[in-house]
Amino acid sequence: MFERLHTLAERYEKLNQLLADPEVIADSRKLRTYSKEQADLQEIVSAYHAYTEIVHELDDARGMLREPLDDAMKDMVQDEIARLEDEQAALEQQLKQLMIPKDPNDARNVVVEIRGAAGGDEAALFAGDLFRMYTRYAEQQGWRTDVIDTSPGEIGGYKEIVFMINGNGAYSKLKFESGAHRVQRVPETESGGRTHSSTATVAVLPEAEEFDFELNEKDIRVDRFASSGPGGQSVNTTMSAIRLTHLPTGIVVSCQEERSQIKNKEKAMKVLRARVYDKYQREAQEKYDSTRKSAVGTGDRSERIRTYNFSQNRVTDHRIGLTIHQLDQVLNGKLDEIIQALIEHDQAKKLEQENVW
Repeated sequence: MFERLHTLAERYEKLNQLLADPEVIADSRKLRTYSKEQADLQEIVSAYHAYTEIVHELDDARGMLREPLDDAMKDMVQDEIARLEDEQAALEQQLKQLMIPKDPNDARNVVVEIRGAAGGDEAALFAGDLFRMYTRYAEQQGWRTDVIDTSPGEIGGYKEIVFMINGNGAYSKLKFESGAHRVQRVPETESGGRTHSSTATVAVLPEAEEFDFELNEKDIRVDRFASSGPGGQSVNTTMSAIRLTHLPTGIVVSCQEERSQIKNKEKAMKVLRARVYDKYQREAQEKYDSTRKSAVGTGDRSERIRTYNFSQNRVTDHRIGLTIHQLDQVLNGKLDEIIQALIEHDQAKKLEQENVW
């Protein structure tokens, strides 16, 4: 453990030297890569230095007890040792958390895709509820939401909606939202007052940047068409809407939210890059099919990560067994308790797997 920490501290010092090198400063790609690596290491290296300093102070204090001391001085040294031991234990716990391998995508913006699944019109309405929930949460975090593409439901909500959330650390907090979400409530159209179950699927993808991988323009087919509204009617006589098809993977992205064709293409390219990046990452890990299925699901009622029960004002996350009787607040964007519990559960699992201490 301490060998790993010492190696990281040496790497941090090396990065300081590299970032002062004129050749690195002139190379924007290297400068960005090294700067990010240094920023990622800064907290753990600082904690490691603080820990080694505490260890040295403890050694000195314990050495004093081996010398002849009067009772008052001995009590003072023992109090100091107790204080230092408490600080050492706290720093050990902090280092354990910091040594957990970080997800390189955590700091990124996200592309969120919500689709109504099982349940027809009610599923589309629920997809609209989820969209509102995430946009409210984003507002509370000081993040910006930008809609990319929508397919409205027949009576409201969305058959599908794709949007970006821009904010530092958005992926770190929202990545556990991917999966099938189930709602249990009485639809407004239900005359008998019976509770129905419907589902919507959520996919959260990290935004990919140009330096992550090369997305060749020659591999992208661009189609232009007139924007349309609910039912397919044209809402714009100009050919401002854009459809991008990545030929090697078959991934298709559309955007018609802006009146400008250029802006629509810019937005569509961000989503396309995120989807292709997500696919390539998963294939590189040799887990694409199984991971995608477990992350997004098919939308079947039995395949779910969370249930929203209106009659009981209850939200249950089935992965960690967490139940909160504040459904109204959760749907209004109060997701912190659920998200923090998921993060802590993930960290605990990684600590167990890594056995870092």
